[in-house]
Amino acid sequence: MKTRILGKTGYEVSEIGLGCWQLGGDFGPVGDEAAGEILDAANAAGINFWDTADVYGGGLSESRIGAHAKAHGVHVATKLGRSGSLFPNKYSKDKVRESLIGSAERLGVSSLDLAQLHCVPTSVLQDGEIFAWMDEFKAEGLVRHWGASVETIEEGLICLEQPGCATLQIIFNLFRQDAAEKLLPRAAEKNVGIIVRLPLASGLLSGKFDKNTTFDSTDHRSYNRDGEAFSVGETFSGIKFERGIELVQELKGLAPEGVPMSQFALRWILDHPQVSTIIAGVSKPVQIADNVAASERKSLFPALMNQLGDWYEKTVKPEIRGGV
Repeated sequence: MKTRILGKTGYEVSEIGLGCWQLGGDFGPVGDEAAGEILDAANAAGINFWDTADVYGGGLSESRIGAHAKAHGVHVATKLGRSGSLFPNKYSKDKVRESLIGSAERLGVSSLDLAQLHCVPTSVLQDGEIFAWMDEFKAEGLVRHWGASVETIEEGLICLEQPGCATLQIIFNLFRQDAAEKLLPRAAEKNVGIIVRLPLASGLLSGKFDKNTTFDSTDHRSYNRDGEAFSVGETFSGIKFERGIELVQELKGLAPEGVPMSQFALRWILDHPQVSTIIAGVSKPVQIADNVAASERKSLFPALMNQLGDWYEKTVKPEIRGGV
Protein backbone atom coordinates (compact mmCIF):
# COMPACT_ATOMS: atom_id res chain seq x y z
CA MET A 1 0.00 0.00 0.00
CA LYS A 2 1.35 3.40 -0.94
CA THR A 3 1.50 6.01 1.81
CA ARG A 4 1.40 9.77 2.18
CA ILE A 5 2.14 12.19 5.01
CA LEU A 6 -0.90 13.43 6.92
CA GLY A 7 -0.05 17.12 7.18
CA LYS A 8 1.29 18.48 10.45
CA THR A 9 0.76 15.17 12.22
CA GLY A 10 3.73 13.68 10.41
CA TYR A 11 1.89 10.35 10.33
CA GLU A 12 2.69 8.18 7.33
CA VAL A 13 -0.77 6.92 6.37
CA SER A 14 -2.07 4.57 3.71
CA GLU A 15 -3.56 6.26 0.65
CA ILE A 16 -6.68 4.20 1.22
CA GLY A 17 -7.96 4.35 4.78
CA LEU A 18 -10.94 2.72 6.45
CA GLY A 19 -14.14 4.50 7.34
CA CYS A 20 -15.69 2.80 10.39
CA TRP A 21 -19.23 4.16 10.44
CA GLN A 22 -20.53 0.73 9.50
CA LEU A 23 -18.81 -0.85 12.47
CA GLY A 24 -21.17 1.06 14.72
CA GLY A 25 -24.13 -0.60 13.10
CA ASP A 26 -25.40 2.74 11.77
CA PHE A 27 -25.22 1.57 8.18
CA GLY A 28 -27.02 -1.71 8.59
CA PRO A 29 -26.39 -4.69 10.89
CA VAL A 30 -22.69 -5.51 11.21
CA GLY A 31 -22.07 -8.08 13.92
CA ASP A 32 -18.96 -8.55 16.02
CA GLU A 33 -17.62 -11.33 13.82
CA ALA A 34 -18.11 -9.38 10.60
CA ALA A 35 -16.58 -6.27 12.16
CA GLY A 36 -13.52 -8.26 13.18
CA GLU A 37 -13.18 -9.71 9.70
CA ILE A 38 -13.28 -6.25 8.16
CA LEU A 39 -10.61 -4.94 10.50
CA ASP A 40 -8.40 -8.00 9.93
CA ALA A 41 -8.74 -7.57 6.16
CA ALA A 42 -7.88 -3.88 6.42
CA ASN A 43 -4.77 -4.68 8.41
CA ALA A 44 -3.72 -7.41 5.97
CA ALA A 45 -4.10 -4.97 3.09
CA GLY A 46 -1.81 -2.42 4.73
CA ILE A 47 -4.55 0.06 5.64
CA ASN A 48 -3.12 1.84 8.68
CA PHE A 49 -5.52 4.78 9.03
CA TRP A 50 -8.98 4.15 10.48
CA ASP A 51 -11.61 6.83 11.02
CA THR A 52 -14.43 6.55 13.56
CA ALA A 53 -16.54 8.75 15.85
CA ASP A 54 -18.03 8.72 19.32
CA VAL A 55 -21.57 8.63 17.88
CA TYR A 56 -21.08 5.61 15.61
CA GLY A 57 -23.20 3.05 17.38
CA GLY A 58 -23.01 5.11 20.56
CA GLY A 59 -19.31 4.29 20.89
CA LEU A 60 -19.55 0.71 19.60
CA SER A 61 -17.33 1.43 16.59
CA GLU A 62 -14.59 2.82 18.84
CA SER A 63 -14.82 -0.14 21.19
CA ARG A 64 -14.61 -2.63 18.34
CA ILE A 65 -11.55 -1.12 16.73
CA GLY A 66 -9.56 -0.26 19.85
CA ALA A 67 -7.89 -3.62 20.44
CA HIS A 68 -7.26 -4.23 16.73
CA ALA A 69 -5.68 -0.82 16.25
CA LYS A 70 -3.27 -1.16 19.18
CA ALA A 71 -2.22 -4.63 18.08
CA HIS A 72 -1.27 -3.49 14.58
CA GLY A 73 0.04 0.04 15.07
CA VAL A 74 -2.85 1.69 13.27
CA HIS A 75 -3.43 5.44 13.44
CA VAL A 76 -6.98 5.99 14.67
CA ALA A 77 -8.83 9.22 14.03
CA THR A 78 -12.04 9.76 15.96
CA LYS A 79 -14.56 12.58 15.94
CA LEU A 80 -16.58 14.49 18.49
CA GLY A 81 -19.30 17.10 18.57
CA ARG A 82 -22.43 15.43 17.23
CA SER A 83 -23.61 13.66 20.38
CA GLY A 84 -26.74 14.88 22.10
CA SER A 85 -24.66 16.20 24.98
CA LEU A 86 -23.00 18.76 22.67
CA PHE A 87 -24.90 19.24 19.40
CA PRO A 88 -26.16 21.70 18.34
CA ASN A 89 -25.67 24.37 21.01
CA LYS A 90 -24.39 22.79 24.23
CA TYR A 91 -20.64 23.02 23.62
CA SER A 92 -18.42 23.73 26.62
CA LYS A 93 -14.82 22.97 27.46
CA ASP A 94 -15.76 20.48 30.16
CA LYS A 95 -18.25 18.63 27.95
CA VAL A 96 -15.80 18.44 25.05
CA ARG A 97 -13.09 17.12 27.38
CA GLU A 98 -15.52 14.54 28.75
CA SER A 99 -16.31 13.41 25.22
CA LEU A 100 -12.63 13.00 24.37
CA ILE A 101 -11.94 11.06 27.55
CA GLY A 102 -14.80 8.71 26.70
CA SER A 103 -13.35 8.05 23.25
CA ALA A 104 -9.90 7.42 24.70
CA GLU A 105 -11.33 4.91 27.18
CA ARG A 106 -13.24 3.03 24.48
CA LEU A 107 -10.18 2.96 22.25
CA GLY A 108 -7.98 1.86 25.14
CA VAL A 109 -5.46 4.69 24.87
CA SER A 110 -4.31 7.53 27.09
CA SER A 111 -3.88 9.99 24.22
CA LEU A 112 -5.90 10.13 20.99
CA ASP A 113 -3.88 10.06 17.75
CA LEU A 114 -6.25 12.52 16.09
CA ALA A 115 -9.47 14.09 17.36
CA GLN A 116 -11.67 15.83 14.82
CA LEU A 117 -14.51 18.26 15.36
CA HIS A 118 -17.45 16.42 13.81
CA CYS A 119 -19.43 18.72 11.51
CA VAL A 120 -20.17 21.16 14.31
CA PRO A 121 -22.38 24.13 13.37
CA THR A 122 -20.80 26.89 11.32
CA SER A 123 -21.61 29.39 14.06
CA VAL A 124 -19.53 27.39 16.56
CA LEU A 125 -16.56 27.44 14.18
CA GLN A 126 -16.98 31.17 13.58
CA ASP A 127 -17.00 31.81 17.33
CA GLY A 128 -13.61 30.11 17.53
CA GLU A 129 -13.59 29.24 21.23
CA ILE A 130 -13.75 25.51 20.52
CA PHE A 131 -10.41 25.73 18.67
CA ALA A 132 -8.73 27.17 21.76
CA TRP A 133 -10.10 24.26 23.79
CA MET A 134 -8.64 21.77 21.34
CA ASP A 135 -5.26 23.49 21.58
CA GLU A 136 -5.44 23.14 25.36
CA PHE A 137 -6.34 19.47 25.16
CA LYS A 138 -3.33 18.92 22.93
CA ALA A 139 -1.08 20.75 25.40
CA GLU A 140 -2.49 18.53 28.17
CA GLY A 141 -1.68 15.40 26.15
CA LEU A 142 -5.27 14.23 25.83
CA VAL A 143 -4.91 14.47 22.04
CA ARG A 144 -1.76 14.34 19.95
CA HIS A 145 -3.31 16.29 17.10
CA TRP A 146 -6.68 17.77 16.25
CA GLY A 147 -8.54 18.55 13.07
CA ALA A 148 -12.06 19.03 11.77
CA SER A 149 -14.57 17.24 9.61
CA VAL A 150 -16.61 19.81 7.68
CA GLU A 151 -19.54 19.93 5.28
CA THR A 152 -18.77 23.06 3.25
CA ILE A 153 -15.89 24.97 1.69
CA GLU A 154 -16.69 27.92 3.97
CA GLU A 155 -16.29 25.79 7.09
CA GLY A 156 -13.06 24.32 5.79
CA LEU A 157 -11.54 27.75 5.19
CA ILE A 158 -12.45 28.83 8.74
CA CYS A 159 -10.62 25.80 10.14
CA LEU A 160 -7.58 26.34 7.94
CA GLU A 161 -6.99 29.70 9.63
CA GLN A 162 -6.40 27.95 12.96
CA PRO A 163 -2.66 27.27 13.52
CA GLY A 164 -3.41 24.18 15.59
CA CYS A 165 -5.56 22.51 12.94
CA ALA A 166 -3.58 19.55 11.59
CA THR A 167 -6.15 17.87 9.34
CA LEU A 168 -9.33 18.61 7.45
CA GLN A 169 -11.86 15.95 6.51
CA ILE A 170 -13.98 16.89 3.49
CA ILE A 171 -16.52 15.58 1.01
CA PHE A 172 -14.57 15.30 -2.24
CA ASN A 173 -15.40 13.13 -5.23
CA LEU A 174 -16.36 13.26 -8.89
CA PHE A 175 -19.78 14.58 -7.83
CA ARG A 176 -18.27 17.21 -5.49
CA GLN A 177 -15.14 18.75 -7.02
CA ASP A 178 -15.08 22.34 -5.74
CA ALA A 179 -12.41 21.73 -3.10
CA ALA A 180 -9.81 21.11 -5.83
CA GLU A 181 -9.68 24.80 -6.64
CA LYS A 182 -10.95 26.50 -3.51
CA LEU A 183 -9.62 24.46 -0.59
CA LEU A 184 -6.81 22.03 -1.44
CA PRO A 185 -4.21 24.67 -2.39
CA ARG A 186 -4.83 26.57 0.84
CA ALA A 187 -4.53 23.36 2.86
CA ALA A 188 -1.18 22.64 1.20
CA GLU A 189 0.06 26.12 2.12
CA LYS A 190 -0.90 25.47 5.75
CA ASN A 191 0.48 21.89 5.75
CA VAL A 192 -2.96 20.58 6.74
CA GLY A 193 -3.58 16.95 5.85
CA ILE A 194 -6.66 16.26 3.74
CA ILE A 195 -8.85 13.27 4.63
CA VAL A 196 -11.51 12.51 2.02
CA ARG A 197 -14.83 11.03 3.01
CA LEU A 198 -17.76 9.91 0.81
CA PRO A 199 -15.33 9.13 -2.04
CA LEU A 200 -18.00 7.11 -3.86
CA ALA A 201 -20.89 9.47 -3.07
CA SER A 202 -22.62 6.98 -0.76
CA GLY A 203 -21.95 4.17 -3.23
CA LEU A 204 -23.34 5.87 -6.35
CA LEU A 205 -19.89 6.06 -7.91
CA SER A 206 -19.37 2.33 -7.50
CA GLY A 207 -21.54 1.96 -10.59
CA LYS A 208 -23.41 -0.94 -9.00
CA PHE A 209 -26.77 0.75 -8.43
CA ASP A 210 -29.70 1.30 -10.76
CA LYS A 211 -32.94 3.23 -10.34
CA ASN A 212 -34.60 0.16 -8.81
CA THR A 213 -31.99 -0.22 -6.05
CA THR A 214 -33.45 0.03 -2.56
CA PHE A 215 -31.86 0.42 0.86
CA ASP A 216 -32.76 -0.70 4.35
CA SER A 217 -34.85 1.73 6.38
CA THR A 218 -31.93 2.09 8.84
CA ASP A 219 -29.61 3.22 6.00
CA HIS A 220 -29.15 6.98 5.56
CA ARG A 221 -29.46 6.41 1.82
CA SER A 222 -33.08 5.67 2.59
CA TYR A 223 -33.99 8.02 5.44
CA ASN A 224 -31.82 11.03 4.52
CA ARG A 225 -32.23 11.26 0.75
CA ASP A 226 -33.61 14.77 1.01
CA GLY A 227 -31.79 15.84 4.17
CA GLU A 228 -34.51 14.78 6.59
CA ALA A 229 -32.05 13.71 9.32
CA PHE A 230 -28.86 15.70 8.64
CA SER A 231 -27.15 17.60 5.83
CA VAL A 232 -28.37 16.39 2.44
CA GLY A 233 -24.79 16.69 1.19
CA GLU A 234 -23.83 13.68 3.30
CA THR A 235 -26.08 11.42 1.20
CA PHE A 236 -25.25 10.91 -2.49
CA SER A 237 -23.27 14.20 -2.26
CA GLY A 238 -26.54 16.10 -2.33
CA ILE A 239 -27.67 14.75 -5.71
CA LYS A 240 -31.06 13.14 -6.16
CA PHE A 241 -30.57 9.38 -6.39
CA GLU A 242 -32.30 8.91 -9.75
CA ARG A 243 -30.31 11.74 -11.33
CA GLY A 244 -27.12 10.34 -9.84
CA ILE A 245 -27.73 7.04 -11.60
CA GLU A 246 -27.95 8.89 -14.92
CA LEU A 247 -24.75 10.81 -14.23
CA VAL A 248 -22.87 7.61 -13.40
CA GLN A 249 -23.85 6.22 -16.79
CA GLU A 250 -22.22 9.25 -18.39
CA LEU A 251 -19.08 8.71 -16.31
CA LYS A 252 -18.81 5.10 -17.38
CA GLY A 253 -18.24 6.35 -20.90
CA LEU A 254 -15.26 8.39 -19.69
CA ALA A 255 -13.54 5.77 -17.53
CA PRO A 256 -10.36 4.17 -18.93
CA GLU A 257 -10.97 0.77 -20.44
CA GLY A 258 -10.74 -2.08 -17.95
CA VAL A 259 -10.85 0.17 -14.86
CA PRO A 260 -13.83 -0.54 -12.54
CA MET A 261 -15.98 2.48 -11.84
CA SER A 262 -15.14 2.54 -8.13
CA GLN A 263 -11.39 2.48 -8.80
CA PHE A 264 -11.78 5.20 -11.42
CA ALA A 265 -13.50 7.39 -8.83
CA LEU A 266 -10.87 6.70 -6.16
CA ARG A 267 -7.99 7.23 -8.59
CA TRP A 268 -9.40 10.65 -9.53
CA ILE A 269 -9.21 11.66 -5.86
CA LEU A 270 -5.68 10.31 -5.42
CA ASP A 271 -4.53 12.30 -8.44
CA HIS A 272 -4.86 15.41 -6.28
CA PRO A 273 -1.51 15.43 -4.43
CA GLN A 274 -2.87 17.47 -1.51
CA VAL A 275 -5.04 14.50 -0.49
CA SER A 276 -3.43 12.43 2.25
CA THR A 277 -5.87 9.54 2.54
CA ILE A 278 -9.33 8.40 1.49
CA ILE A 279 -11.53 6.83 4.15
CA ALA A 280 -13.59 4.31 2.24
CA GLY A 281 -16.25 2.46 4.19
CA VAL A 282 -17.01 -1.20 3.54
CA SER A 283 -19.63 -3.65 4.74
CA LYS A 284 -17.76 -6.75 3.56
CA PRO A 285 -14.04 -7.62 3.70
CA VAL A 286 -13.97 -8.39 -0.03
CA GLN A 287 -14.62 -4.71 -0.80
CA ILE A 288 -11.31 -3.73 0.74
CA ALA A 289 -9.24 -5.32 -2.03
CA ASP A 290 -11.16 -3.40 -4.68
CA ASN A 291 -10.55 -0.10 -2.89
CA VAL A 292 -6.87 -0.79 -2.29
CA ALA A 293 -6.33 -1.59 -5.97
CA ALA A 294 -7.01 2.04 -6.83
CA SER A 295 -3.76 3.00 -5.10
CA GLU A 296 -1.83 0.94 -7.66
CA ARG A 297 -3.67 2.28 -10.72
CA LYS A 298 -1.88 4.67 -13.06
CA SER A 299 -2.73 8.34 -12.75
CA LEU A 300 -5.41 9.64 -15.08
CA PHE A 301 -4.24 11.65 -18.08
CA PRO A 302 -4.34 15.46 -17.62
CA ALA A 303 -6.70 15.80 -20.58
CA LEU A 304 -9.18 13.45 -18.89
CA MET A 305 -8.86 15.30 -15.58
CA ASN A 306 -9.71 18.55 -17.36
CA GLN A 307 -12.62 16.91 -19.15
CA LEU A 308 -14.00 15.62 -15.86
CA GLY A 309 -13.69 19.10 -14.34
CA ASP A 310 -15.62 20.70 -17.22
CA TRP A 311 -18.27 17.97 -17.03
CA TYR A 312 -18.71 18.61 -13.32
CA GLU A 313 -19.15 22.37 -13.69
CA LYS A 314 -21.65 22.14 -16.53
CA THR A 315 -23.58 18.98 -15.71
CA VAL A 316 -23.22 17.97 -12.06
CA LYS A 317 -22.84 21.11 -9.97
CA PRO A 318 -26.28 22.48 -10.87
CA GLU A 319 -27.79 19.26 -9.46
CA ILE A 320 -26.22 19.56 -5.98
CA ARG A 321 -28.55 20.40 -3.11
CA GLY A 322 -27.47 21.83 0.21
CA GLY A 323 -24.55 23.89 -1.06
CA VAL A 324 -20.86 23.04 -1.32
